[in-house]
Amino acid sequence: QVQLVESGGGLVQAGGSLRLSCAASGRTFSSYAMGWFRQAPGKEREFVAAISWTFGRTFYADSVKGRFTISRDNTANTVLLQMNSLKAEDTAVYYCAAGVYSSSPDTYNYWGQGTQVTVSS
Repeated sequence: QVQLVESGGGLVQAGGSLRLSCAASGRTFSSYAMGWFRQAPGKEREFVAAISWTFGRTFYADSVKGRFTISRDNTANTVLLQMNSLKAEDTAVYYCAAGVYSSSPDTYNYWGQGTQVTVSS
């Protein structure tokens, strides 16, 4: 079992930065790939970024590539999402998830409660 708690969301102006953190508990955290997803009002949950549990392989949605960076610290059971050059369209509830390394939410078994990110234009 893995429990996930996100933090770091908030209100920021367009062009600004935020760093989201996801704290995980559970003995097998380092065995899972970690992903960040987001969901805006009236839209489906969409993939943002993922990082593998070995070698720290990463990949990103095209919409955030070059602006967002995902990282993990297995000793601290934490995964981070550094978000730079934020745009109004990045406004959403952001969720971290643990599961299989992919862009599909169906492959992630554990989810946090989400943290709101609002970017004002």
